[in-house]
Amino acid sequence: MKLAILVLEDEPDVRAALERDLEPLARTVRIEPAHDVADAQEVVEQVAADGDLLALVLADHRLPGTAGVDYLCTLAAAPDTAHVATVLVTGQADQADTIKALNLAGLDYYIAKPWDARELESVVRRLLTDVVAAVGVDPLPHLAALDPVRAMDLIRSRTGDR
Repeated sequence: MKLAILVLEDEPDVRAALERDLEPLARTVRIEPAHDVADAQEVVEQVAADGDLLALVLADHRLPGTAGVDYLCTLAAAPDTAHVATVLVTGQADQADTIKALNLAGLDYYIAKPWDARELESVVRRLLTDVVAAVGVDPLPHLAALDPVRAMDLIRSRTGDR
């Protein structure tokens, strides 16, 4: 089983830049792009069908059709995806959209465009570690994509070496 990150962004250049900045994690984590909510839902279904775990969604807010915040609310409300960590990566969400994302979607992090690649990677590692801990997934196979200190604590707690 692999952890999966969904990159929901309608602008091809921005989506490619996010994927590029996540490349250091790609040996361990499945990175799946989507250009709109319908495409994202197909990715979510395929990840589940493959036996992998959707762990994180990076979503833009301004998308064709359904807004990114509304999609994150849908994920948060569904039992199969309630565990998924969410990051809004946008430069266009207004205050009402941001409040909705925080209150109804349980938004884990907000990253403004343009983003800093090191901050993005750090946030993703932290949130993947949160999901692994919350769901009870063995951290060892995913170690290269997790926060190293917290992941080692998780491994020690699983083996009783505390």
